Formats: sequence, C-alpha cells, structure tokens
Amino acid sequence: MALKWVDIYDIAIDLEETHPQADILRISFTDLWQKVIDLDDFQDEPNNSSEKILEAIQAAWLDERD
Repeated sequence: MALKWVDIYDIAIDLEETHPQADILRISFTDLWQKVIDLDDFQDEPNNSSEKILEAIQAAWLDERD
C-alpha cells in the first residue's frame, strides 16, 4: 500500500514497527520527516509535509505505542 502524508495512522503504525525503540517525545521534526520518507511504502512528495502533519504523525505514533 502506497503511503501518502494524509495516511497519518498508517504511517504511525509503520514507524512503530520500524523504529520501536525511538524516543517519540524527543524526536525532532527533521528526524521524523526523514523516518517517514524512508519508509518502504511511502510514495508521496517529500516536500508536501508540514509541521501540522508531522505533529499529527507524532501524536498518532504515541497513541500507537500506548
């Protein structure tokens, strides 16, 4: 399944599976952005992200971990 920036929860699931030891609360947005675009299924334009999208991904990742 091709992931796009709007697939917040699917991205969060993939991030948790790929980086289960990541410190989600301390990750910088630049590091989070890199982890997202490095996901195997991510196929969106990297520069279409925003701080709001990255915040939503970070929150969803936290929810996924809990």
